[in-house]
Amino acid sequence: MKQLFYTAFALILMASCSENKNQETNQSLTQTTETMEKQEKEKIEQLLGEYQKSLNTSDAKLAQSLYTNDGIFMPTEAPSGIGSEAILKSYEYVFSQIQLSIEFFIEEIQVEGNMAFAVTSSKGSTLIHATGDTIPEANRELFVFEKVNGDWKIARYMFNKTEPRK
Repeated sequence: MKQLFYTAFALILMASCSENKNQETNQSLTQTTETMEKQEKEKIEQLLGEYQKSLNTSDAKLAQSLYTNDGIFMPTEAPSGIGSEAILKSYEYVFSQIQLSIEFFIEEIQVEGNMAFAVTSSKGSTLIHATGDTIPEANRELFVFEKVNGDWKIARYMFNKTEPRK
């Protein structure tokens, strides 16, 4: 009887140790995943900072470089720029018409493997070259990102005005 008791006790003890080890492993994996996701979100935030810089400096080449080769730029009330060359031409046209002075506000970033999206808003002003007028600028944006060769790039970008034009 004592032999059976000791055997059962040893089995319970081993199972308990194994369960604790599994819990520790799961916690460690969760922490590693959270750390990696945080790092990826920070990289996307840096990309958005570079994109903001390209807009505020009217740098069409920089804007283009932030997109994937098959990226799509979908501006309000204008044709989509599909692919690298069309994106460059779209930004060159936009910057020939206006000068932006805006700031992005990140509302959400979600990462899933090599794809991610961000919801942002932006506020600032726009100088219209044709008239010299400066008007308020406010948009909401949706970015889709793709990780290409270890770097996040804009795969799709769409925005619209938060207030109708008058």
